[in-house]
Amino acid sequence: MKNCIKISLIFIFLLFSLAGMTQQQRFPKPEFGNGYSQPTPITPEPRALALEYTDVVVLLVVLSLASWMAIRKRSRRGLLWLSVFSLIYFGFYRNGCICSVGSVQNVALTLFDPGYAISITTLLFFLLPLVFTLYFGRTFCAGACPLGAMQDLLIIKPISLPEWLRKTLGIIPYLYLTLAVLFAATGTDFIICRYDPFVGIFRMDAEFHMVILGIAFLLMGMFVARAYCRFLCPYGVILSWMSRFSKWHLSITPVACIQCKLCSDSCPFDAIDYPTDEKQSKSTKWGVNRFLVYAILIPLWIFIGGFAGSRAHTWISKANPTVYLAELLVSNPEVRNDQKNLDVQAFLSSGKPLETLVKEATVIRRKFYTGSWIAGGFMGLVIGMTLLSQVVYRKKADYQPHKGNCYSCGRCMNFCPVKK
Repeated sequence: MKNCIKISLIFIFLLFSLAGMTQQQRFPKPEFGNGYSQPTPITPEPRALALEYTDVVVLLVVLSLASWMAIRKRSRRGLLWLSVFSLIYFGFYRNGCICSVGSVQNVALTLFDPGYAISITTLLFFLLPLVFTLYFGRTFCAGACPLGAMQDLLIIKPISLPEWLRKTLGIIPYLYLTLAVLFAATGTDFIICRYDPFVGIFRMDAEFHMVILGIAFLLMGMFVARAYCRFLCPYGVILSWMSRFSKWHLSITPVACIQCKLCSDSCPFDAIDYPTDEKQSKSTKWGVNRFLVYAILIPLWIFIGGFAGSRAHTWISKANPTVYLAELLVSNPEVRNDQKNLDVQAFLSSGKPLETLVKEATVIRRKFYTGSWIAGGFMGLVIGMTLLSQVVYRKKADYQPHKGNCYSCGRCMNFCPVKK
């Protein structure tokens, strides 16, 4: 595909240009006399910059191949083997980092904290899948994401979930994305990385409860296909938005659909839209009034969500270590004598006045108040739009993948008897 190749060549050129400018070490090793030798660091050094750019080039190549295989080659087998490569390289070899899913937090922190600067490679890991999704659909999910690949390989006997349940669970990724952005913007935590259920499997090292969570997702994924991708992944929310406007997208049939219905049960993710039933379309005229009511109620949902978020900001802000420590010392002065509380003892040994800590916590809590208003309003909008979508009917003539929900895995293409 010419457009795919052009995009790849442009990004590769930019990568090598940036790599050339940043290879020079800003702070060279000091030169000491008297036979001084620099000690070996206890912790491993960061990954070499050249290798980080190699990761970006590999991602670019994988995205290009996935887009070509999904749209032009129409090869499910090619996409499958590409996902296996991504699982090995980005998952087990790179230990799940750099991760496009977690890069959302780096971008949020960069936007709200002037003291933090995102690295070029992390920014590219965030942007590249979005650019390809805008042109070719969610081919990142099909061939480049190690989290999705691990789940996709373990699908054994997928079941179809009721539509009401899918839409209800579909709100969770929006909530997760909202909290991830709020926590990152306030400098509290990177919760996507901390609670990634599969990164412990990639690194063969995780806390016990995270190992159990990862295994639970994999076991559930044998029957509820890609449970994490569908009902938790925050990056998937943004990919879904982009995919809805994709210029090209995977199609079930290469030419005209003959309505054979062979593909109707082929998608384990319930991402195929069926042709509109004429009887149903005629009986839905009564939904106009309900549509108007739901549309009018959206501002109310936004206000309710924002108000609820603002009321919860005090409790949510306790996740920030500065706020938690300040509240602990103010509400329980006796904790100063607790020698086992390392956070308290570290603060006391620093010599910082308690008043300074309280002021810092107050500033952070104000950020949470504003952020919780926005986050709650956003969730109110999501709920309102979800309800509104229940009464919106679009006439469809063929069996076709839903652009937002389709992972471009190519399974459905093998069920279509139509040839080019």
